[in-house]
Amino acid sequence: MSEVAEAPITWFHSHAFPDGATTAGIKPAEVLAKEAEAIFAPGVAGKSVLDIGAWDGYFSFEAERRGAARVLATDHFCWSGPGWGTKAGFDHAHKRFKSKVESLDIDVPKISPATVGTFDVVLFLGVLYHVKDPFASLEQVASVTGEMMAVETESAFDPFPWPLMRFYEGTSLNNDPTNFWAPNKACLEAMFRELGFKRTEIKRHPCVRPSWRHPDLYWKRNRVIMHAWR
Repeated sequence: MSEVAEAPITWFHSHAFPDGATTAGIKPAEVLAKEAEAIFAPGVAGKSVLDIGAWDGYFSFEAERRGAARVLATDHFCWSGPGWGTKAGFDHAHKRFKSKVESLDIDVPKISPATVGTFDVVLFLGVLYHVKDPFASLEQVASVTGEMMAVETESAFDPFPWPLMRFYEGTSLNNDPTNFWAPNKACLEAMFRELGFKRTEIKRHPCVRPSWRHPDLYWKRNRVIMHAWR
C-alpha cells in the first residue's frame, strides 16, 4: 500500500483507492469505516443522495460504492469559503475512483429545492455544530429531503429529558472558532418533529465512549448519529 504523493493537499478524509494507494487524512480510515456502517445502515442502494459538507468526499463516494443511483456532493466552507480545506482532495479522489458523483459549491443557507432539487437521502454530517442558526439550517436541509436525513453531530447534556442546546463561546469546542452549538438528543428529536419528520433514531457515535469518570464527556459533550424519516 503506497501513500498518494499530493503535497498541495491537506487531507481530512482517509481514502483507499482501487489501485491500493491511500491518503492519510486527519480522520483515520478506521473511524470513517465505523461511521459509514452506522450512517448507511438503512441503505442507499437505488436512491438519490445529497451529501452536504462533503469536503474530501468520503461519504459521497461511499454512497456511490453502496449502490446509490445518484450522488450530489456539496460544500462551500471547505471548498472555497473561509475554511482551511480546499476541493483539491475531492477532485483528486473523484478521478482516482473514476466516480460519477456530481459536485456543487453551495453554502447551507442557499440549499433549497430550487437550487439543488430533492433527494431520497440527505447526509448532514459534521455540519450542524458549525452553523450559527441550527434550526434554520435544518429547515433548509429538510426542504430537500424526500425520505430520510442522516445527521452526525456534537451533542451535549444528553441525559436531560428537556430539549436543550449548548452554545460554545470562542474556541471552547475543539479549539475551533467555527464550532457553535451542540443540541442534546431531546432537542434533536423535538426539532425534527417540528420539521415534520415522523420517526427518528439516535445512536452514540461508534468511536465515542464517554465515561461516568469523565463527566465533561458524558454530561456536557457527546457525539451522535441520527436518522430521521419523513
